[in-house]
Amino acid sequence: MPQGTVHGLLGANGAGKTTAVRVLATLLRPDSGHARVVGFDVARQASEVRARIGLAGQNAAVDEILSGRQNLVMFGQLCHLPAGAARRRAGELLSQFALGEAAAKPVRQYSGGMRRRLDLAVSFIVAPRVLFLDEPTAGLDPRGRNEVWQMIRVLAAAGTTVLLTTQYLQEADQLAGAITVIAAGRVIAEGTPDELKTLAGGDRIDVTVREADDVAPAARLLRTRLGTDVRVDQEGRGLSVPATDRIAALTQVIGLLSEQNITAEDITVRRPTLDDAFLHLTGQQAPGHTAGAAEVIVP
Repeated sequence: MPQGTVHGLLGANGAGKTTAVRVLATLLRPDSGHARVVGFDVARQASEVRARIGLAGQNAAVDEILSGRQNLVMFGQLCHLPAGAARRRAGELLSQFALGEAAAKPVRQYSGGMRRRLDLAVSFIVAPRVLFLDEPTAGLDPRGRNEVWQMIRVLAAAGTTVLLTTQYLQEADQLAGAITVIAAGRVIAEGTPDELKTLAGGDRIDVTVREADDVAPAARLLRTRLGTDVRVDQEGRGLSVPATDRIAALTQVIGLLSEQNITAEDITVRRPTLDDAFLHLTGQQAPGHTAGAAEVIVP
């Protein structure tokens, strides 16, 4: 993981995302294999790792009764900062995380996005080289999620390396320069979002026909004349065919349907999404497949 980048870690529930973060953050000892963070072994040099990382878990760790400023001062003192230094650092972080106007308010009055920003600020009391974010936007509304996304971008641009676990594939697509997909504790794919999308196949043309009775005839027609696979969504009156040449295939599909007087309500050309890639990859994972020893390095 290059410095100042965001790396996404994707997997279904139970795939091992949180366990991986706990191991890398020295909260859990690995059963086998080796992991290094900023050059230090997480098992043998845990104190060196902890001095260089930040961690924000799935639930905000701040005190709802205290104000945002009081929380930051408290955590600063827990990090062994002198009282004056803790107050100064709290002021810097309130400004950096756009919480200055709410600094004196009790955290119970904060929105979900504000709480998560405060939680991120706590993890920056001592500026970390590597920040572990375990599903940081779980439970947030779209506005709160966008606020956290923007802050993650700012942190990465300032040089912090971020390891992000998430179940929101759009989140990984928006933020991560590289993604690792795991299942049953094993890495099954990794690459940039675009590289993973190509694993799900090429472009496709999606057609929604007006009449439900036309779905089966349209599928037979396209399958026969185009000589390719046709995915059918009978309930949604939908058809989907691969498109090597987007414009030529679109023109051909429209012409074939018109010849048979089949009316299409909607026709779109669609590139594979990260959702498509994820379903494709995890669908191939063999049941009961377990992980062997591995080595993980986070610079």
